[in-house]
Amino acid sequence: MSQAKSEISTGRLPASITYDKRFLFNRELSWLEFNRRVLEEALDKNKPLLERLKFLSIFSTNLDEFFMIRVSGLKEQVLQGINELSPDGMTPAEQLVEIRQKLLPMLSEQNRCLMEEILPLLEKTGISLEDYKSLNSDEKTQVDEYFLKQVFPILTPQAVDASHPFPYISNLSLNIGLIVKPSKESSLPHRVLHLFNQNRFARIKLPSTLPRLIPIENGKRFILLEDLIVGNLPLLFPNVETSECHLFRVTRDADIEIREDEAGDLLRTVERELHKRRFSFPVRLEVSGKMPPEMISYLTRSFGLTESDVYRIDGLLNVSDLVELYNLNRPDLKDKPITYSIPDILRKTTKSYFDILKTQDLLFHHPFTSYTTVTDFIDEAAEDDDVLAIKICLYRTGKDSPIISSLVKAIENEKQVATLIELKARFDEENNIEWARHLESEGVHVIYGIRGLKTHSKVALVVRREEDGLKRYVHIATGNYNPTTSKIYTDLGLLTSDDEIGADVTALFNFLTGYSYQADYRELLVAPINMREKLTDLIRTETKNARDGKPARIIIKVNNLTDVDMIRELYEASMAGVSIDLIVRGICMLRPGLKGISDNIRVISIVGRFLEHSRIFYFENQGNNKLFIGSADLMKRNLDHRVEVITPVKDNKLKQILKEILEVYLKDTAQARVLCSDGSYKRLRDRVKKEELFSAQDFFAERGY
Repeated sequence: MSQAKSEISTGRLPASITYDKRFLFNRELSWLEFNRRVLEEALDKNKPLLERLKFLSIFSTNLDEFFMIRVSGLKEQVLQGINELSPDGMTPAEQLVEIRQKLLPMLSEQNRCLMEEILPLLEKTGISLEDYKSLNSDEKTQVDEYFLKQVFPILTPQAVDASHPFPYISNLSLNIGLIVKPSKESSLPHRVLHLFNQNRFARIKLPSTLPRLIPIENGKRFILLEDLIVGNLPLLFPNVETSECHLFRVTRDADIEIREDEAGDLLRTVERELHKRRFSFPVRLEVSGKMPPEMISYLTRSFGLTESDVYRIDGLLNVSDLVELYNLNRPDLKDKPITYSIPDILRKTTKSYFDILKTQDLLFHHPFTSYTTVTDFIDEAAEDDDVLAIKICLYRTGKDSPIISSLVKAIENEKQVATLIELKARFDEENNIEWARHLESEGVHVIYGIRGLKTHSKVALVVRREEDGLKRYVHIATGNYNPTTSKIYTDLGLLTSDDEIGADVTALFNFLTGYSYQADYRELLVAPINMREKLTDLIRTETKNARDGKPARIIIKVNNLTDVDMIRELYEASMAGVSIDLIVRGICMLRPGLKGISDNIRVISIVGRFLEHSRIFYFENQGNNKLFIGSADLMKRNLDHRVEVITPVKDNKLKQILKEILEVYLKDTAQARVLCSDGSYKRLRDRVKKEELFSAQDFFAERGY
């Protein structure tokens, strides 16, 4: 330890930074800090009310996924006695303790914000959540009729006794818990009454097929579904007395582990694993704050959990259900809609995409650039008589995607169509299985990827017959082929007819569809083939330039930075004098501000109305800037265990646009937070005057790219 301290003080790294929390933040705690930034957006009183509510919903949804995947993984390690240390040197048990300590105050703040600020303020605008007991007789008649017709027939109250064991509680379902006991005034005959001579726990599951918010009259006042059910308990439990009702919710492990070496049919294997996921082990129990200790203890034992797995919520469980209010027609309570732009070269010409791409590349910046620029390209390829083949990687496609329709149209027009659908895209498995079957039924050649690797790349290839032979047109992006998320994610896409990139993409698809081994690529950085090595070389070139006294600069924009080897390379570059700016939306395990180690590194995170999703890599290269965009984050999984693609942007005008985009992000003072050496984030808006606030996302929205 003393040697390591000495090496730090002299500006040298120890032989290994793994398991050393002085150099690395914990991944899970860094993620919690990201979700804290999401929560801060909800706490911002300058935001429109429904936008604040939306961020509270995102905070809750993020937490659900965190518990289903990350916390469940840690708990499984603890249960199996695995004490493997995290890269920063923490055991699974230590991480679970820290997660809870960090999370409890955040949950309290979330519920305070909802119950004391957002709901009362919404009520002043005419949008309110009403208590069933406060409704007048006409209103009760209205909602009771709804209950009898739409709710009551599908409810299944379940009581627990010797012949009725504790019921299965599905993942993330909302449930009402109560105690039922014999009624002294029961009209049941004595031969039946003795069967109900003791108190029993009962559970009512809120149907997921029904909305949580039940409108009253004009659709601006609502009651909660659970409140309506509780108001009609006598219909569910006649001839018995019922206790107060309390909501609870259980979160289960949702990580699918597939032994692909034993999977003869990947699609069927994923389907089986999805079914098994429904019955996976519990990892978290959320209960309403007023639930009595005896009921909490009973539920905790029944789920096989401990007190540390219980989260008491002094407010509403599953806040994300309230996002239904966001769909109300209240533009005065939302952000101003943006106008999606189309580049002049596409808007002011009758030329086809193919004619345009013969003379120039196109760069799109979504959502500011309309996503129709991408869907129109795929659709034009499907209809063009000279297009012979279309190949595309689909990771998350969304529902009712026009891209699917275009691929089917291409088959009808007798083109070769190959689609790689990633069945293991987390939480999109069922949707992707459905698309895979649909496309196969239409005659599309569907591939499920390479054994042992997730295909996360965002690439499309169009092969066209032209006068001088076959020509390849390529789209490479940072985001999924999903028109729905394209409206709320910031992403970049490149359209090019560059021969070398086209040849690389052809080799990539041969690798994906035919297991052909491509040892290297001319232009593309492809994981797990050459991406790690190429990125390392690019960083080391800047390190060498700095040591030689030449200008050296690195700007990297990614979602997450967790790869220890990449962090070490960035430390080495900083120590050599390279100026480094990192724009990392989520997890960042690199610790900036270490004297002599990372004091040339600045890390910012931008959380705003759009989810920052684009990945950009900039290297000064002695004035001959190298710029890249692609699908990969700087994480071990992306670099070593997924098929990812990063492409160079070669056109000088587009390189300048990309550099300007990065500079705009680095100027942000409205949504940007700076990562401090202690792991906390400081909002830049707290350091500048209101009139000096600058939002990168607002700037792009106004400019149109």
